[in-house]
Order: sequence, then C-alpha cells, then structure tokens
Amino acid sequence: MKSFNLFDLIAENEYKEKLYFEFLRYPSMSSGIYQLAVGSKDLQEPHSEDELYYIIEGKAILKVEEEEIQVESGSLVFVEAYKKHQFTKITEDLKILVIFSPAEYSLQKK
Repeated sequence: MKSFNLFDLIAENEYKEKLYFEFLRYPSMSSGIYQLAVGSKDLQEPHSEDELYYIIEGKAILKVEEEEIQVESGSLVFVEAYKKHQFTKITEDLKILVIFSPAEYSLQKK
C-alpha cells in the first residue's frame, strides 16, 4: 500500500521545480501533479493512455477534441487515450492531480 497527502506533495521542493511531478508509478497506473500558471500555454500532446484529471485548485477551460468544459477546484474529468486535449484560458493558477492508466507512456510506440 502507498499513501500520500496532496498538500504535502504540493509543498515539496521537487514539485515546485517542475510542471509535472510524478509521485507514483506502477505498470497498471501512474500519477502526478501538473501545474499551469495563469496565462501559460499547455503544450501537452495526446497520450497513449487514459487520463483522469482532478482539479485541486485553479480555473480554466479544458478542450478535448472540439468540446470545451470549464474546470475549477473539485472538477473531475476523464480523457480517453489519443484524444487531443489542452487546458486553455487559465484564469487562476492550476494544480491538477493526473492519473494515467496504464502508466504514462507505457503504451507509446517506440
């Protein structure tokens, strides 16, 4: 068993230095915290794994393919593998818990 406190993870210096801080990795899943500042650009590309986003704090629009949804603290959004998606119109700094299944990049073709 592994146990984490989100607020302790966010306080870690390693988290503060990265846009994405992975804290858990198993073949079946991986998880990390993604952060984007107000006005920044989300440069992520579609992933080969399913993703679940939990918005810890902040406010933005999440665009998945041609569909847009407003997300804010407490929002939970599932994005299927290979779907083009980006956070846009970031009006409050975002802190996002990201869960990949299976682990991020584990299905990516080499």
